[in-house]
Amino acid sequence: MGVTGVATSNRQRRTTIGDVARAAGASISTVSRVVNGVDSVDAALAERVRQVIVELGYRPNAAAQGLARGRSGTIGVLVPDLANPYFHDMLKALSDVARGSGRRVLVMDSGEDPYEERELADDLIRHSDGILLCSPRMPRADLADLARRGHPMVVANRVLLGLELHTITADFFRGMLAVCGHLAQLGHREVVYLAGPEASWANAERLRALGAAEDFGLTFRTLPCGATMEAGYEAAPAALEGGTRAVVAYNDFVALGALARFKDLGVRVPEDVSVTGFDDIGMARYSSPALTTVGVPRGLLARLAGEALVRQMQGAAPVDPEAVPVQLQVRDSTAAPA
Repeated sequence: MGVTGVATSNRQRRTTIGDVARAAGASISTVSRVVNGVDSVDAALAERVRQVIVELGYRPNAAAQGLARGRSGTIGVLVPDLANPYFHDMLKALSDVARGSGRRVLVMDSGEDPYEERELADDLIRHSDGILLCSPRMPRADLADLARRGHPMVVANRVLLGLELHTITADFFRGMLAVCGHLAQLGHREVVYLAGPEASWANAERLRALGAAEDFGLTFRTLPCGATMEAGYEAAPAALEGGTRAVVAYNDFVALGALARFKDLGVRVPEDVSVTGFDDIGMARYSSPALTTVGVPRGLLARLAGEALVRQMQGAAPVDPEAVPVQLQVRDSTAAPA
């Protein structure tokens, strides 16, 4: 009880804008104009207000300042699935950019629903100064409509030619080509691809690379799957049909689900079947066996997207699409077919 009493007696009341107004002999509206940089206040009075602010240690409310200036001080971010650590890494890097520019981050999750995305994007536009769409699944027409609204916007991991949008992507096409080349060098000639969400541009890029890989003797069969560990676990038995010796998963989550199911079925990886993922999330290195995958520099991707968005919010025009390189990470889940 004694400790609580000391804490209470030492607690200081936060200085308010009313305190500043009384000490400076000014109205609250005058103090507000000075705080927000409005130059209609008499110079001597404005200087007196600023001195009182320093003396009292007054800290203006950032949200209130933003509203007074017609800005929220917020960057809106829309992701398809917050359960995927891929987006955790992006959000961490983006938060650093936002903090460095004096802004906050507001995040929404569409739950992999392309039609939910549009409504959520509209909400973000109303409550933020600029928005970042991470791997958006919504139809092109919806993205075109959002672009026409002129709100600062950057799209990560999707390219839409003909739209005035700033896009930052990872080079998924070359990443999947590297996976195919690795499996071909090991001696594989047929692979099963556990496909990602149909509306995913990244999935389309992987499929395009698999088609190109046929030029160096690798054929593939596609199985509808998804983007989650549960989807990979459920799809794994069908992937083994026809004597499959190599399974290429849409992402690491799917690959990890397949690894778990193969273990339950008594299928050895990589002795019986090779498995690859994509993204190189933290769990990929520590799975059993360690997962061969494609490393995507998510922090760099998000930092570039965040910096581009901040520049737009400061008045810069969107620029041409940018792509960050990826790198194949060969580990223990792939081997030559027995």
